[in-house]
Formats: sequence, C-alpha cells, structure tokens
Amino acid sequence: MSDQQYTKPFIPVIQKTSSLVIMALVAIAAFAMAFFSRVEIISETYETKVKAAEQMAGAMQLLKEVRLEKGVFIDRENDPNETGLVGSQFSLTTTDEGDLDAKLTTLDPNFSAAMVDLLNQAGLQPGDTIAVMLTGSMPGANMAMLIACDAMDIHPVVITSIGASQWGANDPDMTWLDMEKLLFENNFISKRSIAASIGGRNDQGRLLSPKGRELITENITEHGMPLIKGEGLRDNILQRMDHFGNHEYKTVVNVGGGVASLGTSFNLRLLPPGVVYRQDIETITRSGGIEGAVVNFVKQNMPLIHVLNIQKLTEELGMPFAPIPHPEIGLGSLYAIHKYNLNVTFICLLIIAGMVIGVGWKSNYQIKQRMMEHEPDSVL
Repeated sequence: MSDQQYTKPFIPVIQKTSSLVIMALVAIAAFAMAFFSRVEIISETYETKVKAAEQMAGAMQLLKEVRLEKGVFIDRENDPNETGLVGSQFSLTTTDEGDLDAKLTTLDPNFSAAMVDLLNQAGLQPGDTIAVMLTGSMPGANMAMLIACDAMDIHPVVITSIGASQWGANDPDMTWLDMEKLLFENNFISKRSIAASIGGRNDQGRLLSPKGRELITENITEHGMPLIKGEGLRDNILQRMDHFGNHEYKTVVNVGGGVASLGTSFNLRLLPPGVVYRQDIETITRSGGIEGAVVNFVKQNMPLIHVLNIQKLTEELGMPFAPIPHPEIGLGSLYAIHKYNLNVTFICLLIIAGMVIGVGWKSNYQIKQRMMEHEPDSVL
C-alpha cells in the first residue's frame, strides 16, 4: 500500500461530527415521540365526581345566602374564599381546637368529588347501605360525603355529634343539624341524621359550659331527633349501635374526630385517612381502651372510610390543600391523570440504546482493524 492512503487521518465513527449530529437528532426525535405519547386517562367516575362537586357548590351557595340573611359577617381573613361557612374561633358550642386550613380544604366543592373517589375505592355499588358518623367540626366534609352518596345512589344511615371544634359549625344559631335540614329541604341531600349526641369529651360535652350543653340539647330536640345521652362513653357507643340497627351495611364512614365513633382503643394519630381495613386498625390497637362504634363495624370485616387528617388525605388524592381560590370543577388529577404510552417509550428507549451500542461496536471494530493492519506507532 502507498503512503498516500494514510494522508487522511483515521477517525472512528464515534468521533465523526456527522455521526454525533445524527445521534443527537435521533435522540431528540425519540424524546419528542415519548413526550408527546402522553395520554389523558379520565377517571371512570368522572361524570359522577363532576355531578357531586357541582351539587356541593350549589349547597354551599344556599347555606351562604341563609347565613348572610341572618346578618353573619364573613371574615375574609379566616374565610378567604368567602364561603360564609367558616365558624368562629370561640363559641359556647366549641368543643376543641381546630385546624383552619383543614376546614377550608373541605369547603372546596371538589371535596365532594374526593368523597366519590373514596366510596369507589371501598368498592361500593348503587343501592348499597353504609353507616355514617359525622360531627359538627367539618360541615364541608359532612355535606361532601352526603352529596357523594346521592351522586352514587348509596344510602347513608347517619348519626351526628353536634359539638364542633374551632372554625367548624360552632355557631349555636347554625349548627350542623340546621345546615343538614336546609340541605335536605332544598334537595341537596336525601338523608338526614337519625339521632344525635352532644359530642365533645366523652361524647357528652364534658368541657363545654352548662349553657353550651343546653344549647346543643335544645337544638337536637328542635329537630325532633333522639338524643344519645347515656351514663358515659361506653353507653353512648352502645346507643349509637342500637340506632344503627341491623341493616346490611357495606362500609362505615367516619368524618371528624368524634370520640364515640373512634373510641380510645387505638392510637388515633396512627390511623391513616382514606380507606382503612381491619388489619390496619388491629396493628395500632392498645389495651385498656374503649372500642368506638367504628371498631364494632370494622370487626365485621367491612372497610372504614376515615375522613380526618385532611392534609395527608389530600396528598393521597392529589388535591390541593387549603386552595385559594377554589380550583375549577372537573380539573386536576382527581378527575384525570396524564400517563406516557409505555409501548412508545420503550420503543424509543430501544432505538437510542441500539444506536449507542451499534456506534460503539462499530467504532471498536474499526479501531481493532486499524491496529491489526498497522504498526501501533502509525496509529498515534
């Protein structure tokens, strides 16, 4: 061979500018294919969720108008979305401290769509009957759950403890029972509570003033409901179970931190929000406590829908916590999620991997051939 054949320097294919440009263009094209292969997966219960959220928006507007007619002042600092449904920090019927942000979150109409999601996760079907325990602490969550039940044609049997923590339905002139009646009479919900208790410590308002307990008792009487008031917490729980009766319940729902509902037999802080099963409760059970009505139901191997610890619940459901303003109904991961097409993504990965391996193999082959045909020094 003549020396003229080596006037052009040896460059393996992996070092050629043209090769690098082509590889970059192919990689960009593959990335674009994978990126634009995203598909929107709409929730199977999308229409039901939208229906429930719109129903809740209407229910909130009704209650707001009623409260404004009564001369209630909207505290824009603590009620930034101006729902008119955020209670006060202190009142005669306030049983405990409360998380304002949690209350604001449950007053988002989309929270009713979240309740549809939980009912669906629990495997409930139209026509099913469920046991529901409410408190006055989160009126938004209460109406969200009852409206979701209507949207899914589920029949709730409801018992309520009226006392409310801070920022809840703690206005003696507008308790949860008052709200519930208005919603029922205006066809926003189809079921009302069948019985009620004072709530608070021992479910008998122990830390309330005598006047506070009197106001709640009078409110229950005005609504013509049986008052659950036994000798103590155990007796109140037994009376609750008697009122629930022997229906064929498919699940039990707890909204709030009512002691008669949850009891004292397990560490409440360890109970996760959302759909909970028997084994989840058994792992946090402690000796010496009183089993609440929830535990009595869960022991029958039915799921519990636990609506408390709202921030963690919204994280699990992909919802914003204490949003200002309220998100638009029908938007967000609660209604639809975006996923990449795994087939397209895998093919793009194979193309890029194959290209890199192929160019690397080709270059390695060229270098080996070069070294076999020529002296090492001539390659350098």
